[in-house]
Amino acid sequence: MTGEELLPVINEEGEFIKLAPRSRCHDGHSMLLHPVIHLHLVDKEKRIFLQKRSVNKDIQPGKWDTSVGGHVDPGEDIEQALLREAREEAGLVDFEYTLIDKYIWQSDLEREMVHSYYAVTNHTPVPDPDEIDEARYWSRNEIEENLGKGIFTPNFEHEYLHVLKNLTY
Repeated sequence: MTGEELLPVINEEGEFIKLAPRSRCHDGHSMLLHPVIHLHLVDKEKRIFLQKRSVNKDIQPGKWDTSVGGHVDPGEDIEQALLREAREEAGLVDFEYTLIDKYIWQSDLEREMVHSYYAVTNHTPVPDPDEIDEARYWSRNEIEENLGKGIFTPNFEHEYLHVLKNLTY
């Protein structure tokens, strides 16, 4: 466990309980609730920027996913995590963003409190090649034509259908 990433575990009100190793939060048994951020980047044509997760990722490898997403680090608040992840994953700094929703997502491996944001930008993100195999803007039609085909992560599909689909930018 030495050197393993520690994640804050929270209750359903978002209050900190303890720290736990990432492997325990993602073991499919403990279902320890931990906070994450999602940032959806939308361009002037209302296309959504998506990243294709590296095939080396332990969760949902090779699937298209949210523009920017990541865990909240210990001692970090949601906004700090959002700004850090936007800088690390997309090279994005000094931008305006809007909270869309906050919800609990549970998969077979983990349970997350997702803080979902969007930003309208003309910035072309510069993804980290160690984490992302491919990235591009998708039209809503392209996304909808590919829903349910195993191309996207289940969490992105859920978020698109319940949060993004009817959002006006």
